[in-house]
Amino acid sequence: MNEYRRAKRRKVGDIDVIDTMTGQPVGKLSNLSETGMLMILGQPIISDALFQLRFTLTSENGSNRNVDVGAHELWSDDAAAPGQVWTGFRFIDVGPEDVAYIREWVDAPGSQYV
Repeated sequence: MNEYRRAKRRKVGDIDVIDTMTGQPVGKLSNLSETGMLMILGQPIISDALFQLRFTLTSENGSNRNVDVGAHELWSDDAAAPGQVWTGFRFIDVGPEDVAYIREWVDAPGSQYV
């Protein structure tokens, strides 16, 4: 099978994503690239909307870094579990230092990819 995605996507463990406008959890990361992310949500969100989101990545040496992104909701689909929704986002605003950090985190040795 050929891969046509522009950016490599790393599988993610149990990482919460927070809506920085409300301070409330939105869902959990499923995979992450330097250009976007897939999340699993407990309820649908507004289609085609813009969001300010924050998640924390842990580096190989164990240090944590909060990453703030502006994201555009591209699509949603019901998950197998009742009440859960897969949702894809593309990043529309990420600071250059955070883009570099995400790129390094995605490329870290031992990462698993989708």
